[in-house]
Formats: sequence, C-alpha cells, structure tokens
Amino acid sequence: MHMAKILVIDDENQMCELLAKMLRRDGHQVFMAQDGEGGVQIFYHFQPDLVITDIVMPNTNGFQVIADLITYNPKQPIIAMSGGQRTTIANPDTKMSGVKGVLQKPFTHQQLRDVIQVALN
Repeated sequence: MHMAKILVIDDENQMCELLAKMLRRDGHQVFMAQDGEGGVQIFYHFQPDLVITDIVMPNTNGFQVIADLITYNPKQPIIAMSGGQRTTIANPDTKMSGVKGVLQKPFTHQQLRDVIQVALN
C-alpha cells in the first residue's frame, strides 16, 4: 500500500490519537481535526488523499462534512466511522456521497488497513 495523506476528523481526542498512531505506523502522513468545521478547513488546505470522519460530532456532524467534501471534490475517497448503536451509517445519503468504507468502532488495525486499501483503490 502506498503512503497516503490522510485526514482524521473525530471529536474524541483519544480516537484521533489512536488512529493517527496506527496510520503513521503504516507510513501514512496524518492530519487531525477535532470537529467538522476544522476538518473541512484542513481538507481545503492540504487536499488529503483520504478522509476518515466520525459521524456523530457536535456542531458540524459527519454527514455535513461528507456533503461539503463531495461538493468540493465528487471523487474524494471518504471512510465514515460510527460508534455502533448511536447512529446508522446505512442511510441512503452516504451511498451517493462517495463514502468508500465504513468503520464500526471499536475496530482493529487490520480492519482499518483493509478499509483504507479498498477506499484508495
């Protein structure tokens, strides 16, 4: 798998750090944002190859982030993360919106690798 620029958007700092550690271990360059608005700003600035965003976040939620990114770049690969019961990602919007993969928390490093590989191919 080639090195990619990956933006992680999650309001839980621990989750951001954990993801960043896994991704860096695999040789990726990682950008982090703690909210949707900041995530979109970083996205415009760094143009990452892949965006991994949580869905349930205060203020700007993941669906809004995904909509913004897809408007800007319809081909942008995005992985949506869900904390399980709190939300359903299987709503029809995400199918149309360029979401290339879904990660259900908690996930393993291998599950993360697998979904990234699919998203970037």
